[in-house]
Amino acid sequence: MSSEQPPIVLNEATHRFEWTVDGHTAYEVFERFPGGIAYLHTIVPKELAGRGIGGMLVRHILDYAAAQGLKVRPDCPFVKAYIDKHPEYQANSLAHGAQGAA
Repeated sequence: MSSEQPPIVLNEATHRFEWTVDGHTAYEVFERFPGGIAYLHTIVPKELAGRGIGGMLVRHILDYAAAQGLKVRPDCPFVKAYIDKHPEYQANSLAHGAQGAA
């Protein structure tokens, strides 16, 4: 991966955050609900494995939710595990005791 990383794109039409790196696209599937966003599935192609792409993508989507004032429902086990390991995101996670729409 080059030192200048391509942007992560919010694609509302496909309900995905997409990040194309070295010709391969990693993405997070999401759905919105009143007051929040559910992260459903994280996909990182095998060509990008072992490079921290999944973690960087999840950090981005969690920061997005916080900036938009959205509660997070981490249905994806990878997203939930990331939040488990990063307490700074737990206050915004419905699975970690955040109050809000479920």
